[in-house]
Amino acid sequence: MRVIRSPAAMAAWSEGLIREGVKIGLVPTMGALHEGHRALIRAARLRCDALVVSIFVNPTQFGPQEDLAKYPRPISRDRELCRKEGVDVCFEPTMEVMYPSRFQTMVTLPAIARRWEGEARPHHFSGVATVVTKLFGIVRPQIALFGQKDFQQSALVRQLVRDLNLGVEVVVYPTVREADGLAMSSRNVYLSPDDRIRAATLYKSLQAGAEAIRRGVADREGVQSAMAQIVKKEPAFIIDYLAVCDPSTLEPLSVLTSRVVLLGAVRLGSVRLIDNLLVTIPRRAT
Repeated sequence: MRVIRSPAAMAAWSEGLIREGVKIGLVPTMGALHEGHRALIRAARLRCDALVVSIFVNPTQFGPQEDLAKYPRPISRDRELCRKEGVDVCFEPTMEVMYPSRFQTMVTLPAIARRWEGEARPHHFSGVATVVTKLFGIVRPQIALFGQKDFQQSALVRQLVRDLNLGVEVVVYPTVREADGLAMSSRNVYLSPDDRIRAATLYKSLQAGAEAIRRGVADREGVQSAMAQIVKKEPAFIIDYLAVCDPSTLEPLSVLTSRVVLLGAVRLGSVRLIDNLLVTIPRRAT
């Protein structure tokens, strides 16, 4: 496995393979790799000939009061995981080469990124869109894999690829969960032992919303109420949002038809948890 830090060297490596007809896959990460990342890497490995995992803690997607300085960076462990999973290249650029002194360009956000996480973290998605565009330009992948846990991020990337004709196939891999349902995340290490037990409540609330839909609840308020009842059983939680949305546009749905995505974001102590659940609306007898 090679470690490449220079964007020019990364692009040259990719260009050489592309000329030979090699299909390149990319799994973009900020490091602190866990079993969810491992599943993404394995899925990507099956879909491409040469696999790149980028490891870059992207400063432009962190707000002024967020955890950029303390974000976990276990680079040796990350490289070892990649090596064991057959990754061909770890692309590990520095902030200085990704955002040099004269860097000025940021990607303007589409409507799909302005609600939910876009409201809660105003700096976040502009940074995500910009760094993903840069990574696609540097690595030149034909396919890129993202985790469903960050549902809105995946929707943004798909819109980005469509709007800018980037020519990358975006694959969204199902959320990988702990035994109690908590979505795997690099930030879960911030949870205290007690909060770690409580954290699974968010997923339980999404399951309650899905169950309400299966019982025949067909309005947004009823489903949101079912989710909120579960979260409010834990006084430690602060709800940012619990939403019932169209999976394609992320616009709130008044009447539920066909398929919906349930979105949730809560604060537990100093940790912010997000999760989602796709639900197919059962057909009713007429």
